[in-house]
Parts: sequence; C-alpha cells; structure tokens
Amino acid sequence: MAVTFKNTRFDPDLVEFHGIAKQMAASVGYTADLSVDPQLAQLLRLRVAQLTPCSYCQILHTKAAHDRGIGVEKVAHLSSWRESTMFSAAEQAALAYCEALTDYDLAGFPSRHEALTPHFDEKAIAEIAAIVINMNLWTRLKLAQGAVPVEE
Repeated sequence: MAVTFKNTRFDPDLVEFHGIAKQMAASVGYTADLSVDPQLAQLLRLRVAQLTPCSYCQILHTKAAHDRGIGVEKVAHLSSWRESTMFSAAEQAALAYCEALTDYDLAGFPSRHEALTPHFDEKAIAEIAAIVINMNLWTRLKLAQGAVPVEE
C-alpha cells in the first residue's frame, strides 16, 4: 500500500519553514553522516516521533529504521524499551535522554545527560542532542501543518 501525506492546515513554505528545517536535517537528519551509530540515531528519531505523536514521522522513520537494518521486533516495541533486553545500556541512556529532552523533564534532565557520559564522547552527545532537537522541530512542523497519511 502506498501512503502519501496531505497538509490539512497550512503550507509551511509560506514562511520558508521547510528551508530552515532542511538545513538542520542536512547536518543531523536521517541521511546525515554522523559519528553516532546510525541505528541508534534512527531509534532516537523514531522515539521522538512516537512521543509527539507525528504520523508522518512515525511512518517515515519506521521505514528508515528497517532500511538501517533494525529488526522488526526492536522497532515494534521501541515504546517499551525500558522493559526490554534488546536495547544496550548505551541505547537505554540515549533513549532516556531523548525522552527527557522531548518531554521537557527539566528536573531529570541533568541526570539523563550524565548517564550518557560513560557511553559517548562529547561530540556524540552533542549529535544525540541535535538529532533529538531536529526531530522535535520536524514533528512539531508536521503536526502544525496537519500532515496526515492518505492511503492510495
């Protein structure tokens, strides 16, 4: 089945929003060349899409996760990563950080950041933050413009 998307609210290009978002995506989006493991980066993108919840981003990033070689089972239960043994300690730390940053958990955020340091260097932590921030921008843009899936 083919899925396309229809904007039901507004065209973000009226204020050049896509151009701004595409610039950031070029450096940390799903086609960017990063030092962070590509599968981890994709899990973070998909988790943000689940948390917001953005249908456009969930469909796009579920496919991208499969394209990156992440197993169907791991993708299917990403939302319950805390109850899984399929996620490494590094992935768990990054997912907790992702959730804290996306949900604005200001009280828990410093400890989530500290939990990254045994697993990632400073550049990788900056990339993880940028991946999450970029996805938050895209999910909110797609939600605001009303991007809804249309089955063809």
